Amino acid sequence: MKIFDRKKELNAFTLEQRNKDRTIGLVPTMGALHTGHISLIKKALSENDLVVVSIFVNPTQFDKKDDLDKYPRTFEQDIELLKQVSDNIVVFAPTVDEIYEGNVTSESYDFNGLDKVMEGEFRAGHFDGVGTIVELLLRTVAPDKAYFGEKDFQQLQIIRKMAEIKKLPFQIIGCPIEREPNGLAMSSRNERLSKKTREQAGFIHDTLQTAKADFGTKSAIVIADWVKSEFEQHPLFDLEYFEIADENTLTPALKIQDNQKYRAFIAVYADGVRLIDNLRLN
Repeated sequence: MKIFDRKKELNAFTLEQRNKDRTIGLVPTMGALHTGHISLIKKALSENDLVVVSIFVNPTQFDKKDDLDKYPRTFEQDIELLKQVSDNIVVFAPTVDEIYEGNVTSESYDFNGLDKVMEGEFRAGHFDGVGTIVELLLRTVAPDKAYFGEKDFQQLQIIRKMAEIKKLPFQIIGCPIEREPNGLAMSSRNERLSKKTREQAGFIHDTLQTAKADFGTKSAIVIADWVKSEFEQHPLFDLEYFEIADENTLTPALKIQDNQKYRAFIAVYADGVRLIDNLRLN
């Protein structure tokens, strides 16, 4: 397995691969790899000759330094896991100075309001940081396709908007959420949960499933009030937000339209760890 930590060396390698008419997929990650990441990588491998997996904990998308400091870093284990998946994987693991060239700041984007709701409301500057690092990675790797999980669905829509704004010629592929046996959306942050909390965290997905069952027969406001009351009664989880929104615009659903697609979005704190999830409703 080839591991690069410098953009120039990675560029030379990917150019050599393109000269051999090999297609390239990109799976950006912040490491602490789990089954969800592997599902993205396998999807990318099925559609490309070579897959670049980036491992980089991006400082500009963290609004709290404590969260950045506590983010799990398991580089050696990640590499061993990737070796078991395929020989057609290349790892790009730059330093902060290498990727940002000494200027660790975010670009300011106009995401047409996609960044003002839900995650954007609670995490100032987060999506500018996401857009910045993804644009840097896309321009560095220049993949045919880049793969992102739908667990961060708002992020996925914002990345698509960024690619549109910047006229980047790379295909952005969304992939389904991978879940633990109890329904908890797989996330590197799950490793920070206590055993008890992790076992009971299927409650989050169960609540979304009930919201989906009620969608169409009850209003979005009634469903949201029910979700809030459920979390108020649970001792382990603190609800930050629950929102039913248009899938494309992420606009909160005040009135359900027959020709629109909707998702339920949720953010919850457990053991001081912030967990997010979402579920398509129709």
